Amino acid sequence: MNFPVVFYDGDCGFCNRSVQFILDHERDSTVHFCALQSEIAQRFFREHNFPQPNLSTFYFWNGERLFERSTGALKVTAYLKAPYSWLRVFIIIPRFIRDGVYNWIAKRRHKLASQQCALPTPDQRKRFL
Repeated sequence: MNFPVVFYDGDCGFCNRSVQFILDHERDSTVHFCALQSEIAQRFFREHNFPQPNLSTFYFWNGERLFERSTGALKVTAYLKAPYSWLRVFIIIPRFIRDGVYNWIAKRRHKLASQQCALPTPDQRKRFL
């Protein structure tokens, strides 16, 4: 894949809301989305010799490199409109601090949002792998 892809837990309401947030605020319609539970995601991780994905981890492939947890979330903000793209500046915070916050949220993600998800539009649906 030579295009940006967000890999997310497809059974998580919080994760699905995060995908919807990206869809609603991205500059261009360039980011694609793939549930970690899908065969496409499993094949991608296997073919690139990446470890088996963890469902509690957010992954972002920028077309060349895979980023995870807080780094992945901050890297995807480069594709968002301002002011959300400005969140990239938080990359200067040491990763162990960022990932500590990320891990705290990840453990509670199923409680933070309902399991109901907004349905993507037909144009958005084309970007789901």
